[in-house]
Amino acid sequence: MSAASVHIIDDDADMREGLSWLFDSRGHSAATWDSGPPFLDFAKSLAGHWGHAVVLLDIRMAPMTGLQVFEQLKGLACPWPVLFLTGNGDVGTAVSAVKNGAWDFLEKPFQDNVLVDRVAQALAAAAASGHAQQEAHRLRFALASLSPREREVLDQLILGHYNKNIADQLGITPRTVEFHRANIFHKMGVSSAIELAHKLGRLQPMGAPTDTL
Repeated sequence: MSAASVHIIDDDADMREGLSWLFDSRGHSAATWDSGPPFLDFAKSLAGHWGHAVVLLDIRMAPMTGLQVFEQLKGLACPWPVLFLTGNGDVGTAVSAVKNGAWDFLEKPFQDNVLVDRVAQALAAAAASGHAQQEAHRLRFALASLSPREREVLDQLILGHYNKNIADQLGITPRTVEFHRANIFHKMGVSSAIELAHKLGRLQPMGAPTDTL
């Protein structure tokens, strides 16, 4: 179950079975749920080990509506894109859900190819986001592994200073700067000061203040 790439939550058995067959036939492993509570229990059991998946969520369900399930899923910090399946009278609600962080919505009846394409796009986006988060985590770990002197050299490097200027600023020899520079590049997985600055710059939107880098 945890390996499913598409989770279908709908209280209509025919809809669940039809969608499950559709995605299985297109190479996507599908899991089906007849209501929100068992799906949320499953999500909680993952304990943050999410993998990549997309959630297809019907809006009108009992005992929990699709919106209630969506809010609880957000509360779990689950990164899976949510695509709402909606009837004609629920379009406004679905639009509001998208503004609140849902991936997209499709109005029933929909074309199978359109749905499969949307899910494929959502899976690709989820994978890209996951890779970006992993890279950010690696960079933060690498930063934490730098020695105090390496951090000082790094601060000078990302300002664009040359080895001799850094040596004069820190009171060390250019050869020592080169040694620290090589260690920094190795730990951070970069080959130039420009690449280093770009990677550190991408950490900024994720909450790393400049003066801590």
